[in-house]
Amino acid sequence: MTNPIDLHQRLRPRIQPRARDEALYARACGEGLSELQARVLAGRLAGYTGELEPLVSPSLRHLVHPERLKDGRRAAERIAQAVVDGEHIGILTDYDVDGITSHVVIRRTLHELFGVPESRLHSLIGHRIHDGYGISLPLVERTLSLAPRPSLVITADCGSSDEPRIARLKAAGIDVVVSDHHALPVEGPPPSAHAVVNPTRDDCDYPDPTIAGCMVAWLTMSLARQVLIEWGVLAKATPKLSPWLSYVALGTVADCVSLGGSAANRAVVSHGLTLINRMEAACWRAMAERLGADSVPFNAETLGFQMGPRINARSRLDDPYAALHFMLAEQDHAARRYLEVLDQDNQSRKAIEAEMADQARDLALPALEANEPAIVVFLDDGHPGVQGIVASRLVQAYGRPALVLTPAAAPGMLTGSGRSIEGLHLRDALQRTFELAPETLPRFGGHRGAAGVGVPVEHLASFRRHFLAAVAEQLGDTELYPRIFTDGELAPQQLSLATLAELDALGPYGREFDAPLFQGDFLVEALRPVGADGTHLMLELSAGAVSHKAIWFRALTPGEMPAFGVGARLRCAYKLNRNRWRGRESLQLMVEHAEHEG
Repeated sequence: MTNPIDLHQRLRPRIQPRARDEALYARACGEGLSELQARVLAGRLAGYTGELEPLVSPSLRHLVHPERLKDGRRAAERIAQAVVDGEHIGILTDYDVDGITSHVVIRRTLHELFGVPESRLHSLIGHRIHDGYGISLPLVERTLSLAPRPSLVITADCGSSDEPRIARLKAAGIDVVVSDHHALPVEGPPPSAHAVVNPTRDDCDYPDPTIAGCMVAWLTMSLARQVLIEWGVLAKATPKLSPWLSYVALGTVADCVSLGGSAANRAVVSHGLTLINRMEAACWRAMAERLGADSVPFNAETLGFQMGPRINARSRLDDPYAALHFMLAEQDHAARRYLEVLDQDNQSRKAIEAEMADQARDLALPALEANEPAIVVFLDDGHPGVQGIVASRLVQAYGRPALVLTPAAAPGMLTGSGRSIEGLHLRDALQRTFELAPETLPRFGGHRGAAGVGVPVEHLASFRRHFLAAVAEQLGDTELYPRIFTDGELAPQQLSLATLAELDALGPYGREFDAPLFQGDFLVEALRPVGADGTHLMLELSAGAVSHKAIWFRALTPGEMPAFGVGARLRCAYKLNRNRWRGRESLQLMVEHAEHEG
């Protein structure tokens, strides 16, 4: 058995500077970016050879016309025909933030811009636990039982892999227009769909396959507006869909699509944040009120860590319609009421997550002691809606890929979510597992960083063995431990609001374009535990002659005292943060990790 001290040492997080693309660094400096901005870009966009301007100055003029989406015009013309003929239209979307924001874009466009009465629009959103993902059988039954029945169903953020259910709808006389961004099955787009708008199609000419489902929906509905104007149904002065980019920004950030080399994603998030911060919709005002005056203006982190989890929590634990009603609320009091429901669900989700994460850490111990290349844990009473978050916690803590499994609704089956590390393509590892032992993995899907699986209970041990072999094949002899990648050190004079403004100018930050994180040595001038359970540390840290206020969230476990005191030296990984208090701004360091040097 591994000595606990050795294990602790092996799993100690290590602060490391990011690898830098030197050619990109030199090009960025040569194009007028500051040294620090060039450093940040070169640490995130390895191998990028495209133009820098669309990335560093995001703008809607960099968006590509939706005509380039395969089936885009066919989809738009079918939607336009339904508007002209007064058809009943079903809007069928996924239950997460991307699906909910897609739903809002489609519904508001049809009703407010195209004049379709609310009575002809039917919202169809699956329940994560009871219905499952996509165009599920229960959703098909619900659609077929509507009276009057819709003759057109528009999907968003789902549908690409749902041929049997689409065929069922088609047989009942319902056309299905799929708008989605998930990978298509090997056999291609579902043939029974009237149109399949998906930028990941092999035959699609759209240059950016990384856009979120809500963006595909926005482009499709924008094209439908153009068709209705061409047909003379709508006036040329009919407003464009630009205001809905506020929702697209939220869905894009929350769905964790790339904000790295994608000019489209960076443009919609940047423009969408500008719209959100005008606070013209009740949902944004209610959220700002709940988060406090100092939370405004919102940034991408507000969307990703405050709004996104609250909307997702509803669908993780219950049906997602409260989230839809929150986003669509016209009055502040209604938005507040729905937000209260979302907030309570989010608190419940946090409690469930904390308990499951504790169990998962205990169950992971044998794998860690054996130095296995991945963690696979089965929580026999775990909540399926929180698997992915718990897997992320394991990856963060132990620096290796993790799969968290819980019982599925189908008898004899387990369902699971996985998260990966930088060096492993998770979906490829699962594909290899399937090749090695197909009976152990009848269902899987995902991408490089995250994936979902279905595993028969009787084959769990065999699945685990073959999955570990597949991961080991990819990782080779890579040493696995938690890594904290930073953008290097800042000089004492760079610890300023001016530096923060310099970094903010490169935003938005998000997946594959992480917010800047720095490393440095500091002297502890003062410290005190804060927070309801005393788990956060308020610090005063000095580097050179100047000291700075700092906060280290979740630095301690409840009842624990810091292992260091005033006068200690800390090696920190930290972010620069703008602290707002009663209208005044000051620089605050946000410590992500610290090592005590004695």
